[in-house]
Amino acid sequence: MAMKGQYFMKIKRSFYNRDTLVVSEELLGKTLVHVTEEGVTKGKIVEVEAYIGPNDKAAHSYGNRNSSRTKIQYGEGGYAYVYLIYGMYNCMNIVTNKKDMPEAVLIRAVEPLEGIELMKKRRKTDNIKKLCNGPGKLCQAMGITKENYGDDLCGELLYLEEGIVVPKKQILKTKRINIDYAEEAKDYLWRFSIKGNSYVSK
Repeated sequence: MAMKGQYFMKIKRSFYNRDTLVVSEELLGKTLVHVTEEGVTKGKIVEVEAYIGPNDKAAHSYGNRNSSRTKIQYGEGGYAYVYLIYGMYNCMNIVTNKKDMPEAVLIRAVEPLEGIELMKKRRKTDNIKKLCNGPGKLCQAMGITKENYGDDLCGELLYLEEGIVVPKKQILKTKRINIDYAEEAKDYLWRFSIKGNSYVSK
């Protein structure tokens, strides 16, 4: 459990404007918050993946691709990069590092903390373990859509709060998922999760 006052402290821009692999590990334990008209949902981040363009063949910005889709990654860190996969599932990424360094971290899973009944309604399931154990699931549960593309994570609607500090020995580093096309990049150990956490994606 966090110390009194540790929750509710919003993460500042300087946290995001650093090395992407460092940020990725430190995102574990932070609280993702989304404020909507339906209500507020919060979840502890338990699994992420780093994407470090332009040399990462799994990254959308590989080869310095700068398009209407990836343009947000070319600004400073601390903004939401949301895209659609399979024509139906939204995925939320956090832009990291400095300006003109198109890098991002995919939020793969969160542990529900607040607004759980709203999450269940959105996901149409009462199984709390299946609410947010995947990037598409957590976006659906938390009401995150392409409308959130470019949201300032230092703003008032979609942001991160301090949560718990996850010790290095509790962080599991593995290969990223569903990127077999990425040649040597598919073997990078850039997926980070909290060991033994039952909300990590399968």
